[in-house]
Amino acid sequence: MFFLADVIEALTNIRPAGASLAISEAAIDSRQIIPSALFVALVGERVDGHDYIGEAFKRGACLALVQHPVEGYPLVDLRSALPADFSLPQAPFCLLVEDTLKALQVIAAFWRGKLPKLEVIGITGSVGKSTTKELIYDVLSQQFRTLKSPGNMNNEIGLPLSLLRLGRGHQRAVLEMGFYVPGEIAFLCDLAKPRIGVITNIGTVHAERAGSQEAIARGKSELVQALPEDGVAILNYDDPWVRPMAEKTRARVFYYGLDENADLWADHIEGQGLEGIKFRLHYQKEILHLRAPLIGRHSVHTILRATAVGLMQNMTWQDIISGLQQGRNQLRLVAVHTQSGALLLDDTYNASPESTLAALNLLEELEGRKVAVLGDMLELGPYEKQGHRLVGARVAEVCNQLVAVGPRSKTTVQAAQQAGMPASAITWFEQAPDAIVFLKEQLQKGDTALVKGSLGMGMARIVNALEIES
Repeated sequence: MFFLADVIEALTNIRPAGASLAISEAAIDSRQIIPSALFVALVGERVDGHDYIGEAFKRGACLALVQHPVEGYPLVDLRSALPADFSLPQAPFCLLVEDTLKALQVIAAFWRGKLPKLEVIGITGSVGKSTTKELIYDVLSQQFRTLKSPGNMNNEIGLPLSLLRLGRGHQRAVLEMGFYVPGEIAFLCDLAKPRIGVITNIGTVHAERAGSQEAIARGKSELVQALPEDGVAILNYDDPWVRPMAEKTRARVFYYGLDENADLWADHIEGQGLEGIKFRLHYQKEILHLRAPLIGRHSVHTILRATAVGLMQNMTWQDIISGLQQGRNQLRLVAVHTQSGALLLDDTYNASPESTLAALNLLEELEGRKVAVLGDMLELGPYEKQGHRLVGARVAEVCNQLVAVGPRSKTTVQAAQQAGMPASAITWFEQAPDAIVFLKEQLQKGDTALVKGSLGMGMARIVNALEIES
């Protein structure tokens, strides 16, 4: 919760008397307004937030940031110096600014500056940011009042909105930081002021926009460059792009991984399918045997990141392990059944070569006939063919059947065949709906099918159609 006086002071450097109106949070979508919220009318290519101010006020917003007057609503113009006889109308009303997005960012940075005791943990990487955020939140919540950024609010809009959910009682904030263009993460760090930075990995996702893995690594390293001297950079020792980031930070470096040269490392990893994983954890002279509800061997890295944050916060092993074992915030992968008795692993939120290989590794741990239902992986840029080839080769090692969807997945099909998968075990479809009837006929009791692809491929339609009959 922040106040109208904070908003006006952030935008004008003047703190008005009597501006004690309490604001619950900020929102850009009128459908998500809660009572006493600040509505920010952003102007986009397709949607103009000014058209929804009336709806926002009906839902309980007390204030709106606007770039032009909106007929029928009181207005305070903050674009120039406030007059001496300045007075505030009764809520709800509008505040007129030059640029509502910039105003949102200025307000968020100002409010963050009013919370000097708050420690921010920033997270970036190509794969695993959201799961890492959730597990770090579970660990820190054992000891601290913690806020996490909701969903994937990790850009120049989402992160300021997350900051404006903070209250004076919060002690920690766990925030995702996304990267699309150089300077973006540096800008987000200017707003959030993280003291701990966690890098998951550097993959090929978004290479179409970023250009290359080198460019992605440079962009992600902006997080560790922004950390203060008393901060901590938590780096993936196993990733050859992440490990050298130690040279780019003035903060303390803490490595995690599966290599005994890391500060925190794991071995004796045993995947137990949908029941989770167990492994041995090493830190200094301590060895702990752990079992966690996260699924897939790749989840060990997620656990190591959350553990590293807990250790850097001087938390006890008891609290760290309690957080790890909650398992409230699982991977996006969800298991559902079909009428035929087949098990569907729904991992349709998104896909990259790295995350698809990890999902195939999980599939390998499970019983029964294994089917991969894989859509195109988008935004891979120059790594497009290489990424699909890697996935196809792994499919041939793990799966009994491949159902491929989309033009790019023809490369997956070719690679699977070259790796020894018989043509009779492979079926290709142009679009996701085309595969539904085939899968209804093919999937049988005892089968386990992984359904995965980039969000734009609409692979969730396959799961929805098959699950309806479950």
